[in-house]
Amino acid sequence: MATVTLKAHFDGEQIVLDEPFEIPPNSRLAVTVLSPVETATESERADWAALATKGLSKAYGDSEPEYTIADLKK
Repeated sequence: MATVTLKAHFDGEQIVLDEPFEIPPNSRLAVTVLSPVETATESERADWAALATKGLSKAYGDSEPEYTIADLKK
């Protein structure tokens, strides 16, 4: 399934795209709401940091080999 990211805003009543984009009727959409940094609580920031740390731990866990400069290619 192809995806596209569109910038939009909420005008208090509905979501409004910032630029024109043709969306066929009955298209499935996934909406992510980005809250302003000022409204994020310290607890929310800590939760996001913990989630990021967990993801990085999986990507760079103990089973990940140590790479040297010699392993890098130009």
